[in-house]
Amino acid sequence: MAHATPEQIAAAAERTGCISVAYTYNDPIIFTEYAVDAAAAARERGLKNIAVSAGYITAAGAADLFGAMDAANIDLKAFEPEFYRKITGGRLEIVLDVLRYLVHETQVWTEVTTLVIPDLNDSPAELDRLTQWVAEELGPDVPLHFSAFHPAARMLDRPRTPVASLRRARQIALANGLHYVYLGNVPGRDGGTTFCGGCGAELLVRDGFLVVRSALDQSGSCPRCGEPVPGQWSADGLTRRP
Repeated sequence: MAHATPEQIAAAAERTGCISVAYTYNDPIIFTEYAVDAAAAARERGLKNIAVSAGYITAAGAADLFGAMDAANIDLKAFEPEFYRKITGGRLEIVLDVLRYLVHETQVWTEVTTLVIPDLNDSPAELDRLTQWVAEELGPDVPLHFSAFHPAARMLDRPRTPVASLRRARQIALANGLHYVYLGNVPGRDGGTTFCGGCGAELLVRDGFLVVRSALDQSGSCPRCGEPVPGQWSADGLTRRP
């Protein structure tokens, strides 16, 4: 088993040219104290910190963990309380409260990811409710990612998510007013491009995890109409989001 102190994590990130450290696999909620210590060591070296989490945490715990973070990607696994109760053993409202807290009470850059699972959380009606809630409660500029499900572990009874289902989910989200909606873990660039919320220009074209073209200016704005794009930006205009 490998072991690393918080200082060793920060030093390795700096040595390899990283601009941030992400806490994920498993959820940093289960190792909050370690994540907070590692985040402090990273900040001492000028590095950013990102939590990738299911957001299932008490209010006091959320203040501790996310107080050490610069960005967070929160899994909103479904929009039905029964899904959370039966599939995760949790409660939907706890995750919704954490999302409200992050967006409205902190400076943490927040994004949302939903894993679209066939016949469990992929109905147009549920996706409509979910995306309406994000737009109304969090705001239209909070990025939303839809990812494809792949059968594994104890959920082998479901097929892979068709790409068409993800594209349908994206169209529902855009129709409900969200400006930045992305498709994850599927081939192609059509669901990975950031478009200007003002004039619709292509600003960031991604292929998988790679940014293949950036048209942003140094302030993170559209060079065509001047519309600022919400996010954390480096001097060359490339994104620092998770």
